[in-house]
Amino acid sequence: MTSHLDQVQSFCAGQRWFGEKGHDVHVDALATSAWLSDEGVWPAVRIGFVYCAGPPGAETAIRVYQLPLSYHREPVDNLGHALVGDWAEQDLGDTRVWVYDALHDKEATPYWLDALTHGRTLDGLDFHPVHAPEHATVVPDDAQSLVLTVEQSNTSLVFGDVALLKVFRRLEPGSNPGVEIESALTEAGSELVPEVLGSVRGSWPRAGGGTDSGDLAMMTAFQKSATDGWNYAATSVRDLYAEADLHAEEVGGDFAGESHRLGATTAIVHTELAKALGTDVWESAEMAKHAAAMRRRLLVAVEAVPELGEFAEGLGRAFDALAQYDDAVLVQRIHGDYHLGQTLRTIDGWKLIDFEGEPAKSLVERRALDTPIKDIAGMLRSFDYAAKSLLADHPGDQQIAYRAAEWANRNRRAFCEGYAEVTGSDPRDQGVLLRAFTADKVIYETLYEARNRPSWLPIPLAAAAQLSHE
Repeated sequence: MTSHLDQVQSFCAGQRWFGEKGHDVHVDALATSAWLSDEGVWPAVRIGFVYCAGPPGAETAIRVYQLPLSYHREPVDNLGHALVGDWAEQDLGDTRVWVYDALHDKEATPYWLDALTHGRTLDGLDFHPVHAPEHATVVPDDAQSLVLTVEQSNTSLVFGDVALLKVFRRLEPGSNPGVEIESALTEAGSELVPEVLGSVRGSWPRAGGGTDSGDLAMMTAFQKSATDGWNYAATSVRDLYAEADLHAEEVGGDFAGESHRLGATTAIVHTELAKALGTDVWESAEMAKHAAAMRRRLLVAVEAVPELGEFAEGLGRAFDALAQYDDAVLVQRIHGDYHLGQTLRTIDGWKLIDFEGEPAKSLVERRALDTPIKDIAGMLRSFDYAAKSLLADHPGDQQIAYRAAEWANRNRRAFCEGYAEVTGSDPRDQGVLLRAFTADKVIYETLYEARNRPSWLPIPLAAAAQLSHE
């Protein structure tokens, strides 16, 4: 029989949330938590912690992933896609068991719901319900779970169209910024993020000795009537392409009004974050430090994507200007990975979700204060993506390409105007900051598309060309 570590490695390698693709991976160990299930009850349920080496040169030599496990005495027909392996489990009396990713097992997931609802504490696991006001969302005890398929770096379950449980896959010691920020906004009474209903914190053995602890999961109110911001915008773009002889403002699905409202919502959330979690100021030395980091990322991207080299000098000028920026810059907690896919359009307006920051960055980096301009640059780039991601269906159509650029510009303008309406300051007036952070985002996009979606690479390269000539 193949060893259980080999089976765990094979299973993890096939999962979207496993971030170790692109280099040789070896699972070194599997640690487990206390049992969530009662003794003698099947399936037996607990949390597994998978240890593997990170890529060469990674800041963290050993990476830890969370893999909730459910143990059955017989194979389960409808869980073949979630089968981790089968082995003799010492902790269950050397009984041969079939082991599954418990988040896909409807017999196992009620343990999470019960523990969060009642605030259970187990050895090394703390389930914290948020004791919100009387109007808080109530999750029925018998709510059934459904795994969402859109997640990439984490896994989310919906319980009865009422609550969403996001389980963090890659673990790092410390507070997860999503839990920290969304909990702070919930406590402050914000209506622009989903209400936080609870969170799970746990401890796991540290490679080399000792113990680490951090956030394992967070439960929020599920926005069942909401439309994903990316899909909402893409529908508008499709309407425009279907009426290629019309301008963006003449098409029935014109999105500019929504972009204006989204800009205003973003500004309000930034204001709420500053009030709830504080602010600081970057002086010129800090700006030079960030400009240098951006230049390093540019060099890495050019080496990986030679096509970007043609625009490197022009992009570098944006970072030179940032390094010489003399004005103090107000910084605070921000979203950190802001784009249309991180927004929801509900019947009550826009809501912002997933405040975890860029998955590829360390927890320390994702929790650091930053300028709100970074979020704005990310969203402005997202409008460009929404407009141009569908151009592959219209190769060589210059009229469609013109309309796509027109749609992106119209919605970027509306977003900034909505933001300025709340703050009194138009982001476009901070040209040095906005251009530098936009260029940095384009570099990130170029590297990402080259590695994951080569057919989309022309989108950031076109933006790099435009920025390099400004």
